[in-house]
Amino acid sequence: MASSKREKELARMRAERQAARRAAAAARRRQRNLIIASVVGVALIALGAIILASKLGGGSTNAIATKKSPSAAPTKSQAPGTCTYTPTKAAAARKVDLPPQTGVETKQAFTVHLTTNLGLIDINLNSAAAPCTANSFRSLVHFKYFNNTPCHRLTTQGIYVLQCGDPTGKGTGGPGYTFADENLKGAKYPMGTVAMANSGPGSNGSQFFLVYKDTQLDPNYTPFGTITKGLDIINRVAAAGSVPTGDGKPKLSINILSARFEPTKA
Repeated sequence: MASSKREKELARMRAERQAARRAAAAARRRQRNLIIASVVGVALIALGAIILASKLGGGSTNAIATKKSPSAAPTKSQAPGTCTYTPTKAAAARKVDLPPQTGVETKQAFTVHLTTNLGLIDINLNSAAAPCTANSFRSLVHFKYFNNTPCHRLTTQGIYVLQCGDPTGKGTGGPGYTFADENLKGAKYPMGTVAMANSGPGSNGSQFFLVYKDTQLDPNYTPFGTITKGLDIINRVAAAGSVPTGDGKPKLSINILSARFEPTKA
């Protein structure tokens, strides 16, 4: 009888030890899961910040941030009618000459006609507010840089823009030169704005974005024109969405077939 009681007592003690070990293991798992969840949460927050900071860039050379970012460095003043275009180490996506750097138009407005596979988009260039940007844009049109190029990126969440101007269609191509920002003081980006994409102060090249819905951005992207025709086309592209959803390649492909410019008629 004593032996039976002893065996029962030993069995009870073993069961208690096993239960205690299981409880300790469960506690360790809970602690580990909490740590993992915390790390994952921080990582997701960081990833979200990175995604927001790289909106509509598609590559290392042209990006548009959707949240607060450091203000662009002040543009160095130049003599009226004078612009500086600095050659880059990276090869041009499509070879062009540097734009004229003297005698740049500062008063005459110009209209650029972009013929796309979906119809005509007209842009009124503001030579007075952004003469060097408008001068570069006209030069690229002159050299047919934009002909047969895709609008490679559409953003429909946070900001509302269609980005074009890279012959490679990857978001990393440029014309082989950069130039300074302009027209940033108090810059706003309402529907119809045309502005330069960039990767930081003074890194403008050939990529630009078309704003199809009022968008909140820091004044870091040179606004240089206004859409006067074809906003409905861009809205059709936006309505079709992108891959990935919200920020990526437009599902409804839009390609610039040709471009030309002329003085804006009064």
